[in-house]
Parts: sequence; C-alpha cells; structure tokens
Amino acid sequence: MSPATGAATLSARRSSRFVAWVRAWRAGLVPYDEVADEIAAGEEHLVADAPGAWTDIPLRDALSALSKLSPDEIRLVLPAPGDPRGLPGPGAFAGAALLAGEAVVARDLGVIPEVRNHTSGSGVTFETVLWRVYPLPADLPPAGLTEPGAAEAEADLATALAEATAALTRLDVAQWRPELAGALAALRRPDSGIDLPPGFDPRARRLFARASVLDRVLALAEHVAPGGAVNGYEAQQRDAALRPLTVACRRALVAACNAPLAP
Repeated sequence: MSPATGAATLSARRSSRFVAWVRAWRAGLVPYDEVADEIAAGEEHLVADAPGAWTDIPLRDALSALSKLSPDEIRLVLPAPGDPRGLPGPGAFAGAALLAGEAVVARDLGVIPEVRNHTSGSGVTFETVLWRVYPLPADLPPAGLTEPGAAEAEADLATALAEATAALTRLDVAQWRPELAGALAALRRPDSGIDLPPGFDPRARRLFARASVLDRVLALAEHVAPGGAVNGYEAQQRDAALRPLTVACRRALVAACNAPLAP
C-alpha cells in the first residue's frame, strides 16, 4: 500500500475532532486536561501564531485562548472549490482553508491544521501537526445560518449514497483494488474509534460515524486507480457519480460536529 493510501486510510479530518472536543469542553462536559490528548490522538500537535505567543507552542497551552467562548461560537467548516460555505469571505484564512479542505472558526479566530512530514537521521519518517491561527473579522454574521441540521444532513447523505451506489453499479467502476480490502474492512468495524465526545445526541453520533467512514473511503478513492474505469471518459463518469456524495458527506460532518449539545 502506498504512503498516500495509508494516510488516507488512517487519518480522519483533524478539524472535526478539534471542534467536537473543544465544544464539549466549553459546554462543561469534558475536562480541559483531556481535550488536547483527544484532539491529538497520539500525534504531536503544535500551534503557530497563537494569541500572545511568539513561537510555536503545544496544543494544550494554546487552547486557553478559547476558554471564554461558548460552544456555538466554535464551528467546523469543510470548504471546497466552488463551495466556500462557512468561510468568512476572501482573505488569507479563506485561501488556506480552501487549500486544506478543512478549518475551525472560533469567533474572531480561524484555525487550520497543516501536516508536516519529517525524516529522522536513521531514515524513519513521521508527521507532526501544526495548527495555524488566523485573525478573523470581529463582525462575522451568526454561524450556522446556512448549515443543514443533523436530520436534513442525514437524509441528504442517505439519498446521495443510494444514488452514487446505483450509478457506480451501472458504470461497473466500483471495484476496489485488492490491497485496499483490509483497509476498508477496518473502517467498517464498529470499534474503529469514530465517535463524538459527551453531549452530542444519538442522531449526531450516528451521522458523524457514518459520514466519517464514507469521508475516509472517498479519500481512498482519490488515491487509487479507478478500478473498472479503463479510459478517461469512464473515469470522469465515476468522478461525476461520486461528487454529490462527497458534498453530502462534507455537509454531514459539519452538521454532526456543529450540532447543539445537551446540557
């Protein structure tokens, strides 16, 4: 399995974990001491350009900048070219968020993860995650006005999945490479660790788990050969069949992570 494929298999969107756990902390549902470790999930996470800091600092230390925010002021955004939903408008943050495909909006701060690859002197490769902080305008419109709720997003995702499956079956291009079978099976396991912290209702949890698996499978699809598609036209047909599902999946993740929290 190629490194790119492995990364797509193992990595869920880091911004979704950030938003879910920070919102639960700000709602008083999880202790501050647990938040950084839950976000990092075993990786090394640093923060650049944090308010009041002159150098990169550990994620745990940077989270204090969000200690006065309410849960609803912390939002997940998953923009894509042609779909900048959730972004505050043109600027450095919007450009970086579109490039990354994910970001966090926290009142007057925007936060985006950057994955950095390193190689040790002995040839071992490893990653670190740098969360870069951007200042945002103080007069942003209320968040969530254009976001679907969890119920609507769940219905849209189910419809998009059914339509994509039917289209791919007709096109005979939904054949995964054999070496991905184990990875896909692992993603489908109930104990794959795809869950939200306390405070999210059952619908949001169900939506997040389903959308997270689909999101990672779609990421795999971008890194592998198109299976039964043997020419450019058929590859385009496959991509067209997956595009609505990709959009529905992104919106489902946003709706789940930004869902109202129980007191």
